[in-house]
Amino acid sequence: MLGSVVAEAARRFGDRPALTTPQGWSLTYAQLDRYADEAAGGLARRGIGVGDVVALVLPSGCAYAVAYVALARLGAITVGVNPVLAPTERATACDVVGPTLVLAADGLAAKLPAEKTETIATATAPTGVLAAIRANATACSAAREDPDRDLAIVLTSGTTGRPKGAVFTGRQLDAVTRYDLGPRADAWGGGGPMLAGTQFAHVGFMTKFAWYVRTGAELLLLDRWRAADVLDIVEATRMPVIGGVAPQIALMLRDERFDERDFSAVQALVVGGAPSPPALVAEARARFDAAYSIRYSSTESGGVGTGTAFDAPDDEALHTVGRPRSGMGLAIRDENGRNGPAGAVGEVCLRSDAAMDRYWDDPVATARALRHGWLHTGDVGWIDEAGCLHLVGRDSDMYLRGGENVFPAQVEAVLTNHPLVRDIAIAPCPDDVMGNRGVAVVVPADAGHPPTLDELRAFAADDLARFELPEDLEIVDALPLTAGHKLDRRALGDEVGRRRLKKR
Repeated sequence: MLGSVVAEAARRFGDRPALTTPQGWSLTYAQLDRYADEAAGGLARRGIGVGDVVALVLPSGCAYAVAYVALARLGAITVGVNPVLAPTERATACDVVGPTLVLAADGLAAKLPAEKTETIATATAPTGVLAAIRANATACSAAREDPDRDLAIVLTSGTTGRPKGAVFTGRQLDAVTRYDLGPRADAWGGGGPMLAGTQFAHVGFMTKFAWYVRTGAELLLLDRWRAADVLDIVEATRMPVIGGVAPQIALMLRDERFDERDFSAVQALVVGGAPSPPALVAEARARFDAAYSIRYSSTESGGVGTGTAFDAPDDEALHTVGRPRSGMGLAIRDENGRNGPAGAVGEVCLRSDAAMDRYWDDPVATARALRHGWLHTGDVGWIDEAGCLHLVGRDSDMYLRGGENVFPAQVEAVLTNHPLVRDIAIAPCPDDVMGNRGVAVVVPADAGHPPTLDELRAFAADDLARFELPEDLEIVDALPLTAGHKLDRRALGDEVGRRRLKKR
């Protein structure tokens, strides 16, 4: 499926850039197709074929894209390993899937299985992309396309433990294209410059690359995500749509030259991956003078789920994550798996053709997540009368305070609107009497004038129950983030624990 889409894109778009590097050189659609064929021949000589798992420990760039297409043509399974993970984490990720071969960039092979790992030199020009793999490659026949064959494994973040591998077949990637492109799903062309703002190992590339190619889009690569660099690109290319996660949008708005720039071409911001606080949505809409759509999904959902409309009223745009895509189902289930009444809080469940096929080699976790045609997300929320989803948090994030359930995301959604707060997270801290108490970890808007605990509690008193209000406060310079720019709650909890010990 991916291999044939790239071949057709090469025929249609030829010398149009498919990926452009920060150094200014581009890999065209014709080169992407030809290099993928050559790389497939080189990988076949290494014994790679149908059903083999190959891990890519590569930066987000041309080599990754070429390898992904080559492996798809061989009928092999690609698993992306985020290169910004620590060496031990990269090794654990490989251990989860047990790859036949690991392709690792220079400097990223530490702790990987030496007998399976081949080091890849970083290309400095188009002809150098996967040069060692492509060298002396012999022609090989592409595997017969099978929509039900495993194509990709996308690893979950693993911030609360060992990651799991969400498996996607060609059929699910076709569904992602249909959901994301809607009426344009069968058309070719219409794409423009797109920023590759997250790692290719993430679901946002692994399940969507096929439709990027179908539109003839040009993926603009980054060595490292920096707000100023991104805004330079947006301004220079007159990019109409900015994609990213909420922390990235917040960093763009803090750019010291933001108000001097020309963003008149920007029509919309499409933002997922982490909650978008109402104040952030309002500020971004005003300062970019553009629509803002919040997208809610997960690795397991294939990166598609719900979204707020670009022209949504404030009640939807600021306080919900919107409605499911056309053709998808949304339900709230109680602890017994039954549908709750309207407005009831429960587990968010999605019915979607794009949802993962299963977890790799983990039937127990698969059985928990996929039940009776529904994906059980582990997120907690409720649906309002307009059909919009409101997220409360994750089951795994919830803590008990005096026998009452507290969802940190619900508390954060209120306190993030405090004028003295730039960023905030709530972490539980053990309490001998109540079981746990909430600690507000705050990045102040003004380091010289941080909020007090009493000010935060008073601000939220009308919107939160007393047991939900924070009972301790920590002021920090920044919140810990995962490699995917999401709040790292495990690291947050560890940091709060260390700070509590120091104060004893």
